[in-house]
Amino acid sequence: MRVIPSADGIAKSAKAASKGKGLPPVHLWNPDFCGDLDMRIARDGTWFYLGTPIGRPELVRLFSTILRKDGDKYVLVTPVEKVGITVDDAPFVAVDFTVAGAGRDQTLTFTTNLGDETTASADMPIRVSRDPETGEPSPYVLVRANLEALIDRKSFYRLVDIGCHEPHEGEDWFGLWSSGQFFPIIPSAELG
Repeated sequence: MRVIPSADGIAKSAKAASKGKGLPPVHLWNPDFCGDLDMRIARDGTWFYLGTPIGRPELVRLFSTILRKDGDKYVLVTPVEKVGITVDDAPFVAVDFTVAGAGRDQTLTFTTNLGDETTASADMPIRVSRDPETGEPSPYVLVRANLEALIDRKSFYRLVDIGCHEPHEGEDWFGLWSSGQFFPIIPSAELG
């Protein structure tokens, strides 16, 4: 029997699988691929279904808990079905962060648009991708297994205010410390 994926069906399966505390164990689930769902996460973190923004935050949060990245493909997965969705950039947006400590001893804890929290560390790194044509940076932080958050502009500007210059791979880099790890942003020489 062929399963036809729908947002309603996925939501019902996700609710049934999400009983209890914490995130569902999506890494343990390996159902058959049921096809692609007309669902998209825009670069600003807005979730769309059939071209319309999903207006219920609790439904978006539910979907986000069953999101997984398999290779280069994003999927919503439950114990009984797996459907592909489109992600324009990153599935989450880091909309704020807190700083504890200072310098090499500081920790940066980010909060996403969906309420997830992640502390930047060797296991949850910050990375910066630069547009090859414009050089504009796009900073990210890992939220959970292969799922990143794009750090929003206001937070990135705040991060730049607390950055410092450190030797990294034989060059001086401007970057950030968190959890004893240095995260390079840009070579110091390029800051002029």
